[in-house]
Amino acid sequence: MMMILCLETITCTLLFLSPFVTTYPAELEKGRRRVVHVMEDDTGAVIVQTAPGKVVTHRGGTITLPCRYHHEPEDVDPNRIRIKWTKVSDAFQFEDVFVELGRQQKAFGSYRGRLSLERAGPGDASVIIHNITLQDYGRYECEVTNDMEDDMGFVNLDLEGVVFPYYPPSGRYKLNFHQAEEVCRQQDAILASHAQLHKAWLEGLDWCNAGWLEDGSVQYPISHPRDQCGRKDSPPGVRNYGYRHKDDERYDAFCFTSNLNGRVYFLKRFKKVNYLEAVKACQRDDAVIAKVGQLYAAWKIQLLDRCEAGWVEDGSIRYPIVNPRTRCGGSEPGVRNLGFPDKKFRLYGVYCYRRNTDIQSTQAQKETTTKPANSTKSI
Repeated sequence: MMMILCLETITCTLLFLSPFVTTYPAELEKGRRRVVHVMEDDTGAVIVQTAPGKVVTHRGGTITLPCRYHHEPEDVDPNRIRIKWTKVSDAFQFEDVFVELGRQQKAFGSYRGRLSLERAGPGDASVIIHNITLQDYGRYECEVTNDMEDDMGFVNLDLEGVVFPYYPPSGRYKLNFHQAEEVCRQQDAILASHAQLHKAWLEGLDWCNAGWLEDGSVQYPISHPRDQCGRKDSPPGVRNYGYRHKDDERYDAFCFTSNLNGRVYFLKRFKKVNYLEAVKACQRDDAVIAKVGQLYAAWKIQLLDRCEAGWVEDGSIRYPIVNPRTRCGGSEPGVRNLGFPDKKFRLYGVYCYRRNTDIQSTQAQKETTTKPANSTKSI
């Protein structure tokens, strides 16, 4: 909910309107689009409007962060208006995203070259972000300023994707916060937020090992309470250890990844291979060995279902199951993990990843090689 107090010199009302807005009827629809005007003498008004929800996209997509403003009187010099966008983390850290003052504007950091104002009409402070990355996920503040008066509102940018628990080959509970950030990055992911982990729990994620989240807290989701995981008689939910020491304490990690700009596939071979041979096999197929996050994204988003164990980049053996069957690891869908076997002597298949640009390049090469060598063109 957002509350704005109108003053004599300026009234700035921020409204969030977007076709990409996703809401949850049971929680938000009750007061959606309700606008209440309360006059306060002749000095202005108080306007209350319920927030419509959040904007949702996926990695690689394009999204509009909606923000509207209105001035009273309406003949305010537009060159005196400053529009500023800031990203706000769960730990209340602020990152400059974009600022415009009059005709001058600047995008900051990784947003350079990817962000622009929508300019759909007067009073539009919305921005468009292209080629969305995992790091773009989060809460954004839109601030509009005119001389001494200003107001702000918030937009939550959510990503479609999947949360997965992760621990390294060295074993469980071996990662401090900074190492957890790094292992998620190495597996094409980021540390998950509490909201992402909670959503994954609602979808059935059950994991009995505590892991770091992006805000520095340590939590774990339990769908089926049992004595080994915080007492059998305790209710299901996301268990929370609170904020822990980022350097000294060790846990696992909960990572989050989103849409792939390519595809993961099981490489068909006549014989099984060790880890080094698996890496080379993917390279010969104009691909690379798949990362854990890429395998999870392929399972969740591309519905990859393969009942064959294979090497992935971190040296573990995994396979994705969308349609559970008895001979494929049980009754629940998920990515099966067989651990970290000896890379030199154990033999398995392999999961490879090929980017879309690599797929297009390979197709072009095949078309070139199949073209008749003596073909000529008449002029």
